[in-house]
Amino acid sequence: MKIGSHQLPTRTLLLAGVDTAAITLALMAATAVRLPGSGPKMLLDSGWWLRIAVITAVCWLSLYFNDLYDFHVVRRRAILLVHLMQALGVGCVALALTYFLVPQVSLGRGIALIAVPLIFFLLTSWRLSANMTRLLARGDDRVLVLGTGEAGISLVRHILQHPEYNLKVIGFLDEKGQDIGKSLVNPKIVGAAADVEEIAAREKIDHVILSLKERRGGTPVRELLNLKFAGVGVEDVHSCFERLTGRIRLEHLSPSWLILSDGFKKSRILLGVKRATDVIISSVILLLVCPLLPLIALAIYVESGAPILFHQNRIGYRGREFELLKFRSMVQDAEKNGPQWATRKDSRITRVGGFLRKTRLDEIPQLFNVLRGEMSLVGPRPERPYFCTMLAEQIPFFNLRHSVRPGLTGWAQVKFRYGASLDDAKEKLELDLFYVKNLSITVDFAILFETAKVVLLSRGAY
Repeated sequence: MKIGSHQLPTRTLLLAGVDTAAITLALMAATAVRLPGSGPKMLLDSGWWLRIAVITAVCWLSLYFNDLYDFHVVRRRAILLVHLMQALGVGCVALALTYFLVPQVSLGRGIALIAVPLIFFLLTSWRLSANMTRLLARGDDRVLVLGTGEAGISLVRHILQHPEYNLKVIGFLDEKGQDIGKSLVNPKIVGAAADVEEIAAREKIDHVILSLKERRGGTPVRELLNLKFAGVGVEDVHSCFERLTGRIRLEHLSPSWLILSDGFKKSRILLGVKRATDVIISSVILLLVCPLLPLIALAIYVESGAPILFHQNRIGYRGREFELLKFRSMVQDAEKNGPQWATRKDSRITRVGGFLRKTRLDEIPQLFNVLRGEMSLVGPRPERPYFCTMLAEQIPFFNLRHSVRPGLTGWAQVKFRYGASLDDAKEKLELDLFYVKNLSITVDFAILFETAKVVLLSRGAY
């Protein structure tokens, strides 16, 4: 059993399934009240089920975009109620627009007036009941850290700061059996590494995390094999951190872990499908936003004159330079004093540029970079040559991000803010390496979905 990673998807699927059932039940009840005696006929009508599917899909998307599947956001009852009301409000507006464009999928105003309060009541009731009865909660998994390496101590600090992981660290095992009883973070050293099998059985341990200062000759291989075959999870500290946080922690990371770790495999079929997806989606988006392009150009020109487009050299796939295109969002000669990172409330950003950045409309011209094959829709954001040289000198493994095409959006963009310092660049690289390691079409679509949420709710932009 993998710790951390399996919990959130399982609970999210459970929530989505029950939400779908609640919405369908409310619609069936509303139809039965509005049209008495229509039950049997309704159940056999494929057109009716199509209308139900449209409403359910719109409601589910509205719940998703209002963070109703983010357990960090909707922990408290008041916040849950506010987000539910927002979600249903957005859903009603979206359905009204859908019915205006496609009247055939409407169930009718009478049914809608009955269904909306029913949906709100059912969703609120079951969510509150689940919270009160701790239906979605689970017992803490008991964790033992084998070794006293700094990476393990850092991991335990992180676990202690995040109770939502449902992990209880029982303690550390010292490589040489010394300092037993000494506290390293909060859990203390409870025994020797050689006694891992005995201690794991006594403490009913679910997972053993390896964080040895020196593995050569110090790893209790036979005992760990026995635990593994007994059903106890055994995992390297870096793999555990990756699974819990969605990033590859650079601190104390060794090249051997990157070499031996699963992932980083990119088949020709995967890259071919990814490229085809880039071309298709980019073309569709360009067709949809075409009417906006002259309006954006005019707004930029009226405020600050020409040029409309901003051209800048960036480092792309395998370290090759290319010219990135953006709508200009800063004053002319914004970098006359040399390259510098954009910061919050940057005085160089124009009023139109601030709006374009907030809505991400300044990124539209990069779709042409995607079509030309210089970029992908999803990948690490391309950096300028100056910053790449500087960061490669100060951050280990920085150039590994160039093993895939840079992206219009990426894992770091939906999980982190704009970078404006060396520390920010390190954190973003940890996220970028996680993406490179776990690259797949499924991950790409998940990131595009999250990007849509970020853009629609104006999050994460300066």
